[in-house]
Amino acid sequence: MPHLSLVPGVLNTGDVFRWLAGNSSHKLDIMTQMWQLIARPDDPRSGDYGYSEYNMHNFGSNEGLSVYKSIQDATDRGINIRYISNTYAAVFAGYRTVGENTDEPSNLAFSRTNVESVTLLLKKWFGSGLVHAKVWISDTRDMYIGSSNNDWKSFTPVKELGIYLVDCPSIATKLETYYNNLWTLGSLNYSVYTTEIQDPQWQISRTVPCWSHSIPFDARCRSPLPPYVEVPHTFDYPMLTDPSTVEISIQTPALNYSNLQPMTSYLSFAPPELLFEKYQLDEQAWIDTIKSVNIGEMVRINTMDWLGQSKSSPETVYWSSSSSEVAKVVFSKHAKVKLLVSYMPDFNINTDEYLKFLLYTNNLCSSSPENNCSGKIEIKYYVIPGYTSSGPAISNGTSTGNTYPSYSRYNLAKYAVSNRQAHIGTNNLIWDHFYTNAGIGFGTYNPAIVMQLQKIFDADWDSPYVVPVESMQDGHAFSS
Repeated sequence: MPHLSLVPGVLNTGDVFRWLAGNSSHKLDIMTQMWQLIARPDDPRSGDYGYSEYNMHNFGSNEGLSVYKSIQDATDRGINIRYISNTYAAVFAGYRTVGENTDEPSNLAFSRTNVESVTLLLKKWFGSGLVHAKVWISDTRDMYIGSSNNDWKSFTPVKELGIYLVDCPSIATKLETYYNNLWTLGSLNYSVYTTEIQDPQWQISRTVPCWSHSIPFDARCRSPLPPYVEVPHTFDYPMLTDPSTVEISIQTPALNYSNLQPMTSYLSFAPPELLFEKYQLDEQAWIDTIKSVNIGEMVRINTMDWLGQSKSSPETVYWSSSSSEVAKVVFSKHAKVKLLVSYMPDFNINTDEYLKFLLYTNNLCSSSPENNCSGKIEIKYYVIPGYTSSGPAISNGTSTGNTYPSYSRYNLAKYAVSNRQAHIGTNNLIWDHFYTNAGIGFGTYNPAIVMQLQKIFDADWDSPYVVPVESMQDGHAFSS
């Protein structure tokens, strides 16, 4: 991305992963959606297939190999390592055949008693869903939370974003609790612990764990996970007025900004059946970040996907939470909202319609002088050059004309930042990501992180890689 402005203090994710593995003294927990750290240009199943060694070097594939070796070194040092991933992680990482997984996790664990792994089938627990969280936790002190997978493309051609926290056991301990909840889920017999319900909130029939708060209290089973707060006289998982937070000081040494005063930070999780203590659902954290904007100020939102409904659920769910909150701050706080959505080869056509619908808020805002509404929404697609020519270089013995490996021209970052609050997550703004996928968010009111995230967003927003989404009456904004 040669035309992007550089933002001070931004680290290379590959370096962060190597530091986490290299600095571990006794324990390393890794959770990822995708596994393909080692490029496979010689494997016909791979989206890397057919590219030369020179090509792969220029794409930056050595970054992934270096991260793989750092994990390998940690296993050789006797570090206790745990992995949580999906069964079909490699399909997303560039393998084109469902069920064809890379052998990297099993190779790292082979003949080693200090390495354990769990393959989590969230689809069996919720009817759909997958592990979408990307987390590394080292020694219950240092951690990464963000969008980057254990995939070589996450370090170079794909645009990602996460936060690296060092020497922060108060956050790492709770992150580890959630990790353990998923680990427990992976060891249980889902057929014993799931039930079919008619969900009163979403108005669909769906599968849920038998301890779900979507089930009347007297009909629930005993949860095998740490307890979550019961809210009297409510059903399902209502928004909490006082979710668990922590007061911590976060130093940002690479920025010309110093503030050691403890500031409020938090973790948020999905799906709700894996919540514990009084931690909030990740959906609430996103909404609260949007609502945190002061009158006349700006909210910046970056997501891979935006959809006002479910995407993978067997029955379609209408979901208006994010759109409603954006419209509210435009009307009531006269806020300016900037939304950046990734445009990709497997783009969901419904997204364009929902974005145009959201843009219509501007028409409603100005529809009457009595509204006294001066807020505004702007939406742009992030279009990385070469997205239409990504895929294997050779298929069935014939040159494809592709110039980039599969799934390598994306902006996968997921975050929101107001003038007061920053939220960095692993979920996209789709119903499934909050109610069937495993996801995590970290948020803070730390002004240095707020300011840095604003600069990262603005560098993308002002770059030549964006295309405005036009309003309903103007037709389609972009076509391939």
